[in-house]
Order: sequence, then C-alpha cells, then structure tokens
Amino acid sequence: MCGATVLLFSLATGLHAADNKKNPDKIGQRNVASGLNRYSVEQELALGRQLAAEVEKQAKIVTDPIIAEYVNRLGQNLTRNSDTVFPMTFRLLESDEINAFTLPGGYVFISTGLLKLSDNEAELASVIAYELAHAAARHATRQATRSDLINAGKLPLLLTGGLAGIAARQALGPVSAMAFYHFSREYETEADLLGLQYLWKAGYDPTASVDMFERVESTEKAKPGSVSQLFRTHPRTAARIEQTQKNIEALLPSRAEHILNTSEYESIREQLLKASPK
Repeated sequence: MCGATVLLFSLATGLHAADNKKNPDKIGQRNVASGLNRYSVEQELALGRQLAAEVEKQAKIVTDPIIAEYVNRLGQNLTRNSDTVFPMTFRLLESDEINAFTLPGGYVFISTGLLKLSDNEAELASVIAYELAHAAARHATRQATRSDLINAGKLPLLLTGGLAGIAARQALGPVSAMAFYHFSREYETEADLLGLQYLWKAGYDPTASVDMFERVESTEKAKPGSVSQLFRTHPRTAARIEQTQKNIEALLPSRAEHILNTSEYESIREQLLKASPK
C-alpha cells in the first residue's frame, strides 16, 4: 500500500470513528478511545487503583450500605449503556462542595453536595454519565500521554510499574490527582457528547443534563466557591447548554417516555439532607 493510500485510509478511518461517536445506535460497538495513548488498559487500571487509594485515604467515603449501593447501581446501569472497556467503580464522597471527578481506569467519585444539589435522578445520572464518558474515552491517560506534566524522565517509571515510587516522591493526594486530570476543552466537549448519549440510552430524560448545567451555574453565582474548581469545566456553561440542546435535537431519537425520577432517589436525597448540619 503506497503512502498516499495509507494516508487516505487513515483519514477515512478517523472520519468513520468520529461519525460513530455521534451515533447512539452504535454505543458499545464503537471505539471512542482512539488516539495516541502510551498506557495499556492494564497500566491505566494500575494507575487508577493507586490514585483512587490515595483519594480514599484522605477523603471521607460514604459507607452507608443503602446509599453506597444506590449510587453504585445507578452508575452500573449507565455503564451497561456506555462504551467503556473498564469495570467501573463509583464512590460517594462526604463533602458539601459540589464536585465530581474521574480517575484513570474507571474510578468515578461524586460528592454528597452534588447529589443534594440535583433535583431528580435524571439530573444526578447526567453528571455520572458525563464522568463515565471520560472513562470510556480514556481521557486521563490520553491527556497524560501528550501532556508536559509527564516528561520523558517520569513516563518510563509510570509505564514499568514505578507507580508507588512516583506517588511517594510527588505526594500524590486527591487534590493534586484531580488537578492533573483537569481535562482539556476538547475532552470536556467530547464527554458532554458521549455522556448525553449514555443518559439517553439508559432511558433518562436527556434534557436533565441541561437542567443540571443551569443548576450548577446558578449555584456558583449565588454562592461563589461552592462549586469545586475541578468541576468548573473548560467550555463556558452557556456554550455547553446550547451545544447540548443541539445534540439532543440532532442525534437522539425521540421517545414517548423518559425516566425523570424515582422514589429511591428521593429517599436517598432526603436522608442526606436530614443528615446535613443546619
């Protein structure tokens, strides 16, 4: 195959992959994580375990079995309607700060502050679906591969099992880990696109994602600092809302009925609100 033919084939393959990312009928049959990545799936899983362990050492995880099981079950339902190749782990952090983040290898953390901010299960699911999209597209290690934050001297250690040593020397805790995986605008936009499809595929009302964007924005205006810097993603909220509305109209087949809320969600949220300090 000559060079020109190879180039044309690569371009065609890239365009086909891009088209599939906008086709919810192909969920689970498409590779949304294509692109340069020096980390194998196994290496990403190992890195994720290390970073997640650091988070769990320094943050308070909600261990109430009913609440933890609900959050995990909600996440696993969305996972079944996604493109991820990882076994996903969902944890609820006890924190009033409105926050959610994804670590490499399928580790998703959301805060009780975010759960309490949401108004229905579809809104909560929209945030989890968005974080799930980061995991499915392997944004953490794809970004690390091309980031100056991992230089040529550190990368081989990370790739050959030196995770513990790197973590010890750099004191990787939840704050630094989260800052490291503050994704680029390109990846945030892609997560919006994929997460919206996962939300729809799982049967939820996709407009809940717009409602949640607006809720987060109004909360930050009313109470500056209440939303984690990590959760204030790159694209401007108004632009994200506009693009999400366009994607709903252009990409998602209409349905007669959507899931908006459940009694279980209401019970969990009420329990957390009652436990909050007055």
